[in-house]
Amino acid sequence: MPTSAREFNMEHLTEADKRQIAEHSSGTVPDGGTLSWAITLFGTAVGAGILFLPIDAGSFGFFPLLVITLLIAPMVFFSHRTYARIVAASPKKGLDVLQVVTALAGRNRGLMTGLMYWLSIYPIVLIYGVSVTNTMDSFVVNQLHGPHVPRWLMATVCVGVLTGAYALGKKATLAFANALVYPLIIALAAVSFYLIPQWDVASFRSYESGTPFWKAMLLILPVFVFSFNHMPAVSQFALDVQKREGGDVTAAERTVSKIEAITVGLLVVFTMFFVWSCTLALGADGMETAREQNIPVLSYLANETQTPFLAVLSPIVALCAIASSYFGHVMGAEEGTTYLVRAVAPGVAERLDPRKLRWSIYVFVFVTTVAAGIINPSILDLISVVGGIFITFLVYIVPMLLFRYAKDYRRFANTPETWGVFILGIVIMGVAIWQMFA
Repeated sequence: MPTSAREFNMEHLTEADKRQIAEHSSGTVPDGGTLSWAITLFGTAVGAGILFLPIDAGSFGFFPLLVITLLIAPMVFFSHRTYARIVAASPKKGLDVLQVVTALAGRNRGLMTGLMYWLSIYPIVLIYGVSVTNTMDSFVVNQLHGPHVPRWLMATVCVGVLTGAYALGKKATLAFANALVYPLIIALAAVSFYLIPQWDVASFRSYESGTPFWKAMLLILPVFVFSFNHMPAVSQFALDVQKREGGDVTAAERTVSKIEAITVGLLVVFTMFFVWSCTLALGADGMETAREQNIPVLSYLANETQTPFLAVLSPIVALCAIASSYFGHVMGAEEGTTYLVRAVAPGVAERLDPRKLRWSIYVFVFVTTVAAGIINPSILDLISVVGGIFITFLVYIVPMLLFRYAKDYRRFANTPETWGVFILGIVIMGVAIWQMFA
């Protein structure tokens, strides 16, 4: 990175970017409070994948799961706090994460980072479009015993409701997301406690994954890092904190740390309790069978126990998880798409009213996500893996690169947590790439 890029150069930004920054900076009323943002970040992290997490994580065995349970809190906290500092610690008020990178590194590097940012989030939005369509279709047919709804209609209604709720505005989105996450938390806790009488600790401890411990620890890292990831909402969250604190960098960092701590605490307590309760209830034999059937853990347990409680609760947990995570990922997709439009076609972006640009993005997200829900593509796992590599690069690698070469971030460059996050990112990216070609 050249010396001239080590300080903020606002000339690297388009006129449309500058207008957006002025709009951010002029606001004095934050969109969300401490608990509101913590719940939103929690909901962004806890997607439909939580229903597969106990099987994915438990398949590595008892001791790898125990070790990752002890490590996941500092891993998630330090990585996301470090990433949030790109915005929260910026001396220039009102810049989102992509605008910070562009102002420091130039338009070409900003465009490359923006493309990676978009590729790390937008495919997941499509995945949730498919997930909500499949889950709602199964719920109507199997639990409500209703007629089969045409897939095009189901996808249009489900994605339309979610995208329409998001389009009402950030305050409404945060309120709606919070309303979904609270029942999700209650449902996770209810299932976890409900399964306690079925725990078979001895059986799960005897489960052999056939993978050496060191290899199991490497393979389990991406599973948990991606399952606890809430990066798509972090940039807008940090911007809102910056607005709340009036541009005071020290106060903004302190507030970011507090909200991240609450978020991580909720994730570890409720998600890990759910994971452990399910894996202990599965036992060694159940783990093998559930992996072979490749179905959500609650669906497997409901089928095995013939319990109506689990049969009804499974789709409710899935729908709440999908919806809450959808909002956080659309928030990131909107940010990334807006940046790319302005970077690739600045003339068009400058002539286009910001409100019209936002609504154009909502229509684009709605149409493409409905199309994904109708087509029901089989390449989602590959998209998820590729997205996971991009997420790791952005959250774990990019902060170190900025902190080392940008004058205003130098105080963070050599801290143990920054180095730890960077090294962990290198390891996770290596494992993810290896898994793609293994």
